[in-house]
Amino acid sequence: MAAASAEHLKKRTRSGIELDRDLYKRYASPAAGGHVPVMLGEVLDAFPPSLTLRSFVDCTLGAGGHSAAIIEAHNEMQMYLGLDIDSMAHAMARHRIEALLDGAPGLKAYTHVRNFKYIKSVLTDVDENLLNNGVDGILMDLGMSSMQVNNSERGFSVLADGPLDMRMDPQASLKAEDILNSWPQVDIGRILRDYGEESNWNYLSKMIVDARAKGGLHSTSELVDLVRKTSARSGGRQGWIKTATRVFQALRIAVNDELRTLEDALYACFDCLSCGGRLAVISFHSLEDRIVKRTFLNLVDKVVDDADIDRKEMNKEEVQDKKGHILTKRPITPTQDEERLNRKCRSAKLRIIQKL
Repeated sequence: MAAASAEHLKKRTRSGIELDRDLYKRYASPAAGGHVPVMLGEVLDAFPPSLTLRSFVDCTLGAGGHSAAIIEAHNEMQMYLGLDIDSMAHAMARHRIEALLDGAPGLKAYTHVRNFKYIKSVLTDVDENLLNNGVDGILMDLGMSSMQVNNSERGFSVLADGPLDMRMDPQASLKAEDILNSWPQVDIGRILRDYGEESNWNYLSKMIVDARAKGGLHSTSELVDLVRKTSARSGGRQGWIKTATRVFQALRIAVNDELRTLEDALYACFDCLSCGGRLAVISFHSLEDRIVKRTFLNLVDKVVDDADIDRKEMNKEEVQDKKGHILTKRPITPTQDEERLNRKCRSAKLRIIQKL
């Protein structure tokens, strides 16, 4: 067990930044179900006062905690853009950002309900010169907010009954219910295997399709009940919780086309950076982190097979070429203090790249 744990730690660097509890509380959002910005100290360290941020884009506005902290830390900022595909999150965060403008008279702030893969289009709409000059900082926090998970009507939670929705964009057409009740078994099995990394994908996909004969699946509790019937207790803990979490993850990724969207957005964001500008990305599961890691290496012309990425990356203090500079030798993970305060942050990984 100790050997396995040591092997895991080799592939990450736990943050050495001391948790500032006052900062942590200051930028939490009670209006958003108590949502707190993950790895806030580490994000501020990625965009330190020594780095001039005349322009900044938060690609995942959420409750606005990261944005509020960065705006207040950089009084030289002249342009701020916040994006969120979730109109409900956008509406809440917009008020928070607008409240900061009184203390930042030189700042023009814009918020848009758009997918972050359209960052180039949005920047052009804001100011055509932004693409020519580039922006100095971009942040992507890929985790779901507490207000999304805690709202049972969104269908994201394994523990709360609600409709099988799972759309990040409430205006999108495809729902999890559509996948479960109409997609072929082979496609359901594929997303459970590839997006949920679920070993029992074949049997689960068969049970999902068989449920259609009894009217199909129309609520999260019905899906959870199906998973419970197909999962045994494991290691003293109900194994169905882990299985259901993987199933929900697979469906959410498929509904929102998350992985392809992320890869497209990473390349677009890097293109939008100014010389010396930084892109910081917080991922929350291995599929996301693998895409971020591979894309960063591709951006600095270090193209390697997935199996070689960790070995080649860790053999260098920094990965750099004429286009970019990967600032994180290994992904940075939260402090133990933060994990104790916010268990939801345990899987977070931060990677940073700088454009040269």
